[in-house]
Amino acid sequence: MWVALTGTPGTGKTTVATLLRNKGYTIVDVNKLAIGEGFVTGVDKKRRCKLIDIKKINSYLRKHFNRTDLVFFEGHTAHLLKTVDKIIILRCHPNVLFTHLVKKKWGPEKIQENLEAELLDIILCEAVDLHPKRNIFEIDTTGKTPAGVTCSVLEIVKKKFRPIKQYRIGQIDWSEEILKQYPLSEETHGS
Repeated sequence: MWVALTGTPGTGKTTVATLLRNKGYTIVDVNKLAIGEGFVTGVDKKRRCKLIDIKKINSYLRKHFNRTDLVFFEGHTAHLLKTVDKIIILRCHPNVLFTHLVKKKWGPEKIQENLEAELLDIILCEAVDLHPKRNIFEIDTTGKTPAGVTCSVLEIVKKKFRPIKQYRIGQIDWSEEILKQYPLSEETHGS
């Protein structure tokens, strides 16, 4: 079974992937794979990131990985892979995510863009466009240790990806945070 371990940058994907690897699971970093195999199509100069060819990665996976093996494909674009069977999206409250992104020493524009992506459920929306909802799980990493998040991932795996209420999509909603950034006055409401 192929599993996308995805989420907005800063939600804990790489740390959880490392912990899973230490437990003996196969982890493939989608970005490193793209760079190593020449699946980079260009550079987004504004965002200072590489653009990867998802179709070529899908083809590569079909040729080089056994479908019966449990493999985690880690990266913020992993949910775009049509070849994956299941998707686990790591989520994080925007206030905590902000702190994580500042630690990465990212610039204000890149931080803002990623906070907005988390607030608007961009990765979840993209995943739902490509995969059946029953194959998608969300884990709120806010306030959890990396080991705790890893345990949540393993709980989903051990339950053979059957529906688990706690990880059902659509329960995590940061949209009210937008109102904190842009408070509405009584005039705005027409009162």
